[in-house]
Formats: sequence, structure tokens, C-alpha cells
Amino acid sequence: MRSSNKQVLVVGDRVLIRPDSGEKKSPAGLYLPPSVLEKQEVRGGMVVEVGPGIPLGSPEDPFEEPWKDKNSEIKYIPTQAEVGDYALFLSKASIEIKIEAKDYLIVPQSAILILIRDDIGRIMA
Repeated sequence: MRSSNKQVLVVGDRVLIRPDSGEKKSPAGLYLPPSVLEKQEVRGGMVVEVGPGIPLGSPEDPFEEPWKDKNSEIKYIPTQAEVGDYALFLSKASIEIKIEAKDYLIVPQSAILILIRDDIGRIMA
């Protein structure tokens, strides 16, 4: 993800999510204070960036130290999340950050419960 003059790189199997603002009103019409919204166990938001995944060791020599070989290409098990997905995730596992006054959450892939993907646009592309 690019911001004004910086590039934001997500590391490992983590996902950067722009969270929903949250429901400020209950189904019964009562307004909910921020403390109630913070206690929600499951939250949702749009995936804006994903990490490369979990790095794999070299299968050639399992006893060789992989960091010694500077010429080998790192291989990853990719994340299931893709940019543009809508994710429902465990709130307790997320870390809140601000990038240029916008709120984002860093969430490990293991905390994501479900991904909702719009495949219509991908089929036509």
C-alpha cells in the first residue's frame, strides 16, 4: 500500500484491514457507547494489503542454515486473503494503527474467520 511518500509493507501472514466504523445503534434503536463497540468479539473490514505469507525452508538440505545462502529465493505459503476481500475476524487478535490519520488494523491470518470475495468482477476481467 502506498501513502503519500511512504510504502507500507505487510510482513508474513498478516493482513492490513480498514475496519468498519461499527454499528452505533442497536437493532432496538438504542445508541451504543464506544465502550460497547470495543467489546465486540468479531469485527469486519476491507482488506487493503496482505503479506507474502509464511516463509518456507529450503527442502534440498534440511540441516543447512537457510540464512547463510544469500542466493536462494525465498518461497512462501501465500495467505488466503486478497486485496478487496471483506474479512470477519477476532477483534482481540487485531492491533490498531494509524497511517496518515486513517485507522487500520493488523490481523494475523489465523484470526480471520471468513472472507467474502466479489468474484463477479474477477471473472469479467
